[in-house]
Amino acid sequence: MDLPEEILAHIFSFLPLQDKCNAFTVCKAWSNIMTHPSSWKDTEVRCESGTSVPDRYSALLPLVRNLKLRMCLTDPANRKTALWVLRQAVARGDGRLEGLSICCVGNTPLFYAGQDLQQGLVDILTNGSSLTVLDLRGVPFTLSDSFVRSVAMLCPALQSLYINNHSLVCGVNAETLRQVLKSCRSLSILGVFQASLSQDVLKDLMLPERPALKKLELRCERTLKYTVPLCDQIWLELKLRHPRLWVELELDHTLPELHVPGVLQPSIPVRCLRMLTWTLLLDEVRIVRQSYANTLEVLELQTIPSPELNSELIALAKQCARLQEVHCYCVVSQEVITAFITNCPNLCRFTLKTHKEPHPWTSRLK
Repeated sequence: MDLPEEILAHIFSFLPLQDKCNAFTVCKAWSNIMTHPSSWKDTEVRCESGTSVPDRYSALLPLVRNLKLRMCLTDPANRKTALWVLRQAVARGDGRLEGLSICCVGNTPLFYAGQDLQQGLVDILTNGSSLTVLDLRGVPFTLSDSFVRSVAMLCPALQSLYINNHSLVCGVNAETLRQVLKSCRSLSILGVFQASLSQDVLKDLMLPERPALKKLELRCERTLKYTVPLCDQIWLELKLRHPRLWVELELDHTLPELHVPGVLQPSIPVRCLRMLTWTLLLDEVRIVRQSYANTLEVLELQTIPSPELNSELIALAKQCARLQEVHCYCVVSQEVITAFITNCPNLCRFTLKTHKEPHPWTSRLK
């Protein structure tokens, strides 16, 4: 059955660049469709193993609306290619590029701090930017205050900003985040280290002229022990100002165990919680079921097995009926599995094992 060109172009838009290039060579009809702007709306470009973008396709990069750059950091040539691709999409795209996601793969070179990529991105955006989405969760190096401030000033139309990447430490302070909010007045989705937050940042988010805050992703790691804890009252005020807000919390294994209960304030509207601490979490699981029973939809635990944990998980399953996903990376009892399946009607995916399995553990569909 022949599909309309518009449908095929939409399907082709989800292909990575190399597959788009291959589609060009299938037949004349596909070659014509691949020149349709819709075919390039969403494009992933992989800069790995010294690969380059064929010249005949580089002219089509300005058609990209949402670009995902996937690069291997080991070879500097890959980083150079990635910046060249981004320059083509931004400088020659007449403000068409709306979304940018950068994901780094492979081993990060020793002592590599990403200065070339950070400065290169700033230099490219200096020529003008219409970005509304910037996702830097996939970069492994620390993002500096100066870089984040520059990006915010150069991209005032941003609506979604993710700088909660998996670097060893948080490099963005609260004053920088306040500057981001002043520069990007349309931000409604924000991903940051919790160490970047302060009472003043949350108060800025509550200003009457700000748009509704839809989502807040927070990564909690060891830097948090050097900051002033946020009280529950400020979270309650934020929730009242933004009643549709939902929060995703990720607790890293570097977060000191003593600070975990302080992170889990009861008034945070937590929808997704990942406690990846590899510590005993009995008290924390109890706090979760008492505080987030009406909001929690996704729960991930990396902890230590015990009969006491089984009991707490069974109690949690009975109270958190909204759960859609549960992933527990330690052995649990069959009673725990039964409790989640029985008491959580919306549960669609889970990782619950009664015996150890080789890594990686796979999830199951209900």
